[in-house]
Amino acid sequence: MAGLFITLEGGDGAGKSTQAALLETWLRESGSTVTRTREPGGTDLGGEIRTMVLHRRGHIAPRAEALLYAADRAHHVATVVRPALERGEVVLQDRYLDSSVAYQGAGRILDSGEVRRLSLWATEHLLPDLTVLLDLDAVASRSRLDESRTGYDRLESEALDFHTRVRDAFLALAAAEPERFLVVDATRPIDDIATTIRERVGGMLG
Repeated sequence: MAGLFITLEGGDGAGKSTQAALLETWLRESGSTVTRTREPGGTDLGGEIRTMVLHRRGHIAPRAEALLYAADRAHHVATVVRPALERGEVVLQDRYLDSSVAYQGAGRILDSGEVRRLSLWATEHLLPDLTVLLDLDAVASRSRLDESRTGYDRLESEALDFHTRVRDAFLALAAAEPERFLVVDATRPIDDIATTIRERVGGMLG
């Protein structure tokens, strides 16, 4: 496909939304057409699934949770991501299949390989050209959330060991696919992080 698919990953509070906004502005100013989206919630159906998985009161079985995320991903890729890439746009997305491997695989203690294969099947094996991992330890992540939120969603409210497993899983994914991942220390100044990301993306755009 003619476009460029960029995803941002990391724990809660790592600064994904901030960096996505800065990168979107830079890309548009550089002349790129950008589709900025997120998972879950990048479509009308995704918005309904997002409400279920993040804000529903009561228990959701881990496998059911993984399947809900995969369902959102299948619809989102088919209706938003692939069409934009085929038009030659830059797709800039907050979270993708690596989040499922980290949160539902490692966090929920499911088989991470099975969770990944489920998402690959759902998306017809579409992988990002670049995944920016904003790395932040679980204690710092919770501190940032405490400063910026009055309440937490279902995943944010999980215990510290859950979020530690999530972070470790993200780092393991990055180590396994260094050509796809750019790992950035999320404690660095916002502008420094943005510059590092722009340098990598600029090289890919040529």
